[in-house]
Amino acid sequence: MGITARGIGLLVAGVLLLGTGFRFGYPELTVLGAAAGVAVAIAVLTAAWRPRLQVRRQADPDRVARGEPATMTLTLRNTGRLGAASLLAVDRCGDQVVPVPVLRLRPGADTTVRYQVPTARRGVVPVGPLRVTRRDPLGLVVLARTYGDSVPVWVHPRVHPLRAVPTGAGRSLDGQVDAVPHGSITFDSLREYVVGDELRRVHWRTSARVGELMVRENVDTSLPRIVVLLDNRTVAHPQRVRGTAESFESACEAAASVVTAAVREDLPVVLLFVAAPADLAEAGPGHEGQAAHGNGTVQGGPTGPLDRLAAVSLTGEGTLEAAVARLRRERLGDTLVVLTGPGGREDLGHVGALRGAYPSVVVGVFGATEPTPAGTGGLLVVDAADGAAFAAEWDGVRRW
Repeated sequence: MGITARGIGLLVAGVLLLGTGFRFGYPELTVLGAAAGVAVAIAVLTAAWRPRLQVRRQADPDRVARGEPATMTLTLRNTGRLGAASLLAVDRCGDQVVPVPVLRLRPGADTTVRYQVPTARRGVVPVGPLRVTRRDPLGLVVLARTYGDSVPVWVHPRVHPLRAVPTGAGRSLDGQVDAVPHGSITFDSLREYVVGDELRRVHWRTSARVGELMVRENVDTSLPRIVVLLDNRTVAHPQRVRGTAESFESACEAAASVVTAAVREDLPVVLLFVAAPADLAEAGPGHEGQAAHGNGTVQGGPTGPLDRLAAVSLTGEGTLEAAVARLRRERLGDTLVVLTGPGGREDLGHVGALRGAYPSVVVGVFGATEPTPAGTGGLLVVDAADGAAFAAEWDGVRRW
């Protein structure tokens, strides 16, 4: 609660009038001073009345690609019983403030406001909470309260269609791969029969021993696995245009394009960052393929690769050498895609050391004024000005 300049002036005048009236014996001045004090007290009580409001939000959709439209629908309902609520309300939408008209909102009535969420920039746009301001009729006291929660709208990087997807290198059928799909090639385990299973997969010897039908569960150990490493270090993207590192935005678009292409081909894909906070750590194998846009309001952290790409930002922490050491130690796949900026070209020697662990290594460099020298670490390097240029160069690659 805050007293306006008018309220402060009236309160000071009331004190002076009361003091003067009592000091010099002027009852008229005393009455005026008391009236001023009563007016301020009534204003405080009027502004302190807390209206009972119910706030509901619906983003349509709550996940969009950069530049696509997204609409926020805000419904405000007066659940009180005493009287109509005349309020001044604004809704916070990213860096913008959206006015919400709440004039004479009667008990049980509601009002709906729709507005566009800014999606010109990649990121997570927080919408809300609703800020309601009450004033007394004389404008002496103002009180602001918040209603409802904040809802995120995920603005994903643009996805450019890629026709070519790395097929990886073939492995031994007895090799070991995490999260491989079931149903083909190599025996993995036995399980109980369910309706729809093929009878030719029934293991009759085990079925006779346990007294119920048991079927063989097979896995495909030759399926390639793609690893995308996004360099989100500040030193890798030093150039800024109006505070935005366009090379990093292009790298995010390239990462989203590769992830989406892999999901389209039903290939396992892992998205990593050179420096990532705990809430953006890579998802487990069962969640790495979620790349489609969703609808509805979702609260909480990122749920898929594109959400993580929307939330990631540049940081001064982390080193490419440490990320490369982890990739060498864990060997997460057989095709590695490294996406960096002009400042990351000096560290490509570390990436070149991974050629023994990853049969296919592709490096995308964005925003460089000069082409990357040929034969850098023996890597396949794709120089691109933005995400669209990367997609065109990517589809022109003849070897992986």
